[in-house]
Amino acid sequence: MLKDNTDLTKLEHKLRRQIAKASGDFGLLEAGDRIMVCLSGGKDSYAMLSLLQLIQKKAPFKFELVAVNLDQKQPGFPEHVLPAYLKEQGVEFRIIEEDTYSIVKEIIPQGKTTCGLCSRLRRGILYRVADELNCTKIALGHHQDDMVETLFLNMFFGAKLKTMPPKLLSDDGQHLIIRPLAYVREKDIITYAEQQNYPIIPCNLCGSQENLQRQAIKHMLMQWDKIQPGRINNIAKAMSSITPSHMCDTELFDFKALHRLDMPEIFKQVNNS
Repeated sequence: MLKDNTDLTKLEHKLRRQIAKASGDFGLLEAGDRIMVCLSGGKDSYAMLSLLQLIQKKAPFKFELVAVNLDQKQPGFPEHVLPAYLKEQGVEFRIIEEDTYSIVKEIIPQGKTTCGLCSRLRRGILYRVADELNCTKIALGHHQDDMVETLFLNMFFGAKLKTMPPKLLSDDGQHLIIRPLAYVREKDIITYAEQQNYPIIPCNLCGSQENLQRQAIKHMLMQWDKIQPGRINNIAKAMSSITPSHMCDTELFDFKALHRLDMPEIFKQVNNS
C-alpha cells in the first residue's frame, strides 16, 4: 500500500519507464499506430490503458488508442460499468456484445477448464474488430508474472520452452499483438490499481476456477518469491538471454556440425556423410 501521492507518482513513473523500455526493446509503440487496447474490466487491462494514456501525452510521436471490451454475456455482468468509466476517461471505445459464455458452457463439461475455448473465441472476435477499427496493433494486459507462469505451464504440461512474447504476429500474418506490461510485475499493478480505485469486474467464467493449472503455477512462483526475492525477475531476464548452443533444440543450433579445431579432415568427412 502506498503512503501518499509522492509514492504513487514514483510508482507511476516506474511503470511508465518499464513500458517505454519494453516498447524500445520490441517496437511496441510506434508513430502512426492505432492501438486497440483490450479492456476486460480487470486490474491489468485498466492499468495498461491508464499508463498508455499517460505515455501518449508525453511521447515524442503520435499514436491513437481505442479501448475495446468484449461483453461475453456472462450472467450478472455489469454492462454499464465500462462504458461509464471510458466516457469519464474521454477515450475512444467500443463495446462488443457476443454470447461466447453460452457457447463455452455448452461445449465444455462441468468442472473442466474453459480458458482454452474461451480465449480462442475471444481472439477471433478481437481480430475481426481490430480490422473494423483499422487498428495496427492489439494490446493485451499480460504482465511479467503472466509470462513467467506461461513459461512453466508450457514446460510442465506441454514439454515446450515458450511463453507469451511481448510482440507476436498472428498465424495469418494479419495482426500484431503487443504486451506493453511485459516488464511490469503483478504486485506493482495490484498496488497501482488499488490507488486508482478502478471499478474491477470479476470474471465468473474462468477466473473462479481455482483448480486451474495456472493457479498452481502461480502459487509455486509466489512461494519461490518469498523464499528468494528476485527469483521471478531472474527467470524473466533469462527469457531474454538464451544461448541456443547450450540447449537441445537441433532446429536452433547445428550440433552435428560441431568439431574440434584439430580434428583430422577424414573424420570430419565421415561425420558429415
